[in-house]
Amino acid sequence: QVQLVESGGGSVQAGGSLRLSCAASRVTTIGKCMAWFRQAPGEEREGVAVIYTGSGTALYADAVKGRFTISRENGKNTVYLQMHRLKPEDTAMYYCAAGETCIFSPSWYNYWGQGTQVTVSS
Repeated sequence: QVQLVESGGGSVQAGGSLRLSCAASRVTTIGKCMAWFRQAPGEEREGVAVIYTGSGTALYADAVKGRFTISRENGKNTVYLQMHRLKPEDTAMYYCAAGETCIFSPSWYNYWGQGTQVTVSS
């Protein structure tokens, strides 16, 4: 079974940057789509960024466009989320997911990591 392990979360002040990593194991390839979702307490899980692992085409939620960048390193089965100009409203648990349909709906993703916490203070 595919395992996804996130890392790179932490606490930063508003305006700061963080880089999240998601390493996939027990797979020969990481699948067609990799995505980052986030979930704040009391909120639904929402899509942040999606990448087609073959072409590298990326999609972003409006809330993060221009600030976050998703990228992949297929040879290492790893996906990254570079986050700049972080805001307090970016505070959430961030999850990596793998699936075959590159959309922002969580139900379309088969595999999930355990999450990494991002906290942005004002």
